[in-house]
Amino acid sequence: MNRPVPLLTAGGLTKAHGRTPALRGASVELHTGEILAVTGASGSGKSTLLHCLAGIVRPDEGSVTYDGRRLADLPEQRLSELRRTEFGVVFQFGQLIPELTALDNVALPLLLAGTDRARARALAGEWLERFGVRGQQDLRPGEMSGGQAQRTALARALVTGPRVVFADEPTGALDSLSGEQVMTALVHTARESGTAVLLITHDAQVAAYADREVQLRDGAVVPLEVTA
Repeated sequence: MNRPVPLLTAGGLTKAHGRTPALRGASVELHTGEILAVTGASGSGKSTLLHCLAGIVRPDEGSVTYDGRRLADLPEQRLSELRRTEFGVVFQFGQLIPELTALDNVALPLLLAGTDRARARALAGEWLERFGVRGQQDLRPGEMSGGQAQRTALARALVTGPRVVFADEPTGALDSLSGEQVMTALVHTARESGTAVLLITHDAQVAAYADREVQLRDGAVVPLEVTA
């Protein structure tokens, strides 16, 4: 029986920040519709791996292949287009634009892709409703709770219908209830749309939402530790 071809593959990635190694030969695969948790201690290279997989930074060695194309072979313009349309990224603190309302934050990726403003705002409103924050659409990030802001960030990441969402500690700055609401919304939406999710987390409860888990230690993928 043939195994399905991964949507996203990283092979032998190395990356150093100055003289400090962050990745040491890390390899990972992500399949269409799969939720994959990447776990590990702080400083193990999780965020650097995500940045390489999303084409935000280039690895020093190794390769990242998305849908049969090596990211290193793509011009920066095409990488930027991928990040606007086929990739969605959610960071720990949301990184919403503070001067924009929730609605305009979510509409922004669509506007950058050339969508008509009225259509972009209408779609943004629909996605805010999916994540339960339609009532906060006129609020700016500083006026929202942490959970509301993070659900707005998820709506922004998913509004373009990406094939992959990269979520870097999406519940790290939230209390347990808000974190559960964010993860429930993310998983439900990903399942509904067939979106693959690469989930960076140090939290075992968050990792439990994933279909599969890999562990990073000192920049390399290692067998999962099993505790009695």
